[in-house]
Amino acid sequence: MTKARLDGLYLFLLGCAAFLLFGFALEHILDTGMGDFKAVYYSSLTLVQHHDPYRESNLLQTFQANGGQFSAIPASAAAERRAILLCINMPATLMLLAPIALLPWGPAHLIWMSLTAAAFILAAFLMWSLGARYSPILAGGLIGLILLNSELLIFEGNLAGLVISLCVIAVWCFLQNRFVPLGVLFLALGLITKPQDSGLIWLYFLLAGGIHRKRALQTLLVATVIALPAILWVSHVAPGFLHEQFANLAAAAAPGDLNDPGPTSMGAHNLGGMINLQTALSYLRDDPRFYNPLAWLICAPIFIAWAFTALRTNPKPHSPIPNPKSFLPLAAIAIFTLLPVYHRQYDAKLLLLAIPACAFLWSRPSQTSRLVARFAALLTTAAILITGDLTWGLILGLISNMHASAAAAASAQLATAALVFAVPFTLLATAAFYIWIYSRRLAP
Repeated sequence: MTKARLDGLYLFLLGCAAFLLFGFALEHILDTGMGDFKAVYYSSLTLVQHHDPYRESNLLQTFQANGGQFSAIPASAAAERRAILLCINMPATLMLLAPIALLPWGPAHLIWMSLTAAAFILAAFLMWSLGARYSPILAGGLIGLILLNSELLIFEGNLAGLVISLCVIAVWCFLQNRFVPLGVLFLALGLITKPQDSGLIWLYFLLAGGIHRKRALQTLLVATVIALPAILWVSHVAPGFLHEQFANLAAAAAPGDLNDPGPTSMGAHNLGGMINLQTALSYLRDDPRFYNPLAWLICAPIFIAWAFTALRTNPKPHSPIPNPKSFLPLAAIAIFTLLPVYHRQYDAKLLLLAIPACAFLWSRPSQTSRLVARFAALLTTAAILITGDLTWGLILGLISNMHASAAAAASAQLATAALVFAVPFTLLATAAFYIWIYSRRLAP
């Protein structure tokens, strides 16, 4: 192991230490933790007990019967109650969580925290191993920075922590052509639990052709085989689940509700808040008929450019070393995924997929100008920081500590708006940059 590779590994390990220390410590100290896991745990437990988990009354009964308690902090209690008692999870999610839901809350949430932490660290290490071929220190530093800013994955227990980890591991399996059945299973699990995180990653492999398309089709088959029993089970227990799930999704996105991206939302602009384009565009006009079409209008040209170039990729079928050209479209689509539809801070951990591309560009001064390499590092770092848990915690903490004068209130609103605008447009710039580089490198 070279000195540079060893230094990069040290940076990665420092990030791991901070991730584990802060994540487990926060959950132990504060009584507001694991709110996101409670939502899926009690929904799955309700299904296991043969009650419709998409009805609030059933969830409340299960929650109270098993000793559940809402946060004692009034500001957190309303959002936590809404998140737990409004089931929007996919049927496959409830089925897959059933074994854990059969356990009491104590061991169940500890197992979930440990599983999330282990999977995320493994996914981060695999991305470092790809990036370390080109620039181990830069890859180690950026991944360490992601780990340092990911405490909420452990503290809140959101499903995204595990799904994104499985998706990243699957990408490594496909690019390395190793443990392929495991990669197919992991990506399939992502498709049937959080398709908004895994769907466009899967689409890249479908469009790329060759061996990648074969992996994508295998993944779709496995996803179908796993999802069908879940749908049948939920349909048996809750015959009207599809209508109820859509109604819950609409209710959660209603003005002022938990998943409303607008300025009056109870859950869009706090720690773990929403980061998609609609959150910024809603400040221009708080009307979904305005900000949803505009978000798609902004994203459509970028997506079309990415898809057109992805179709021209020609992966080598059995190369022991991944084609670096695959890093660029994966980086672009991982970041782009966060923009057109509902996503939160947790989902931004997909930025792990941008690290190999950034390290590759940094290591190619003869083929890529130093300016482009520096832009790659700068934009990737900015995207990591602006979506990071520590960044949001610091800024929101400063805002909440402002005095209650009129000037301070106006400053707090301005600071919140600046953060809301900065996040999606930083991601947009980073995604566009990687797509531009990708198109250039594949240009005839």
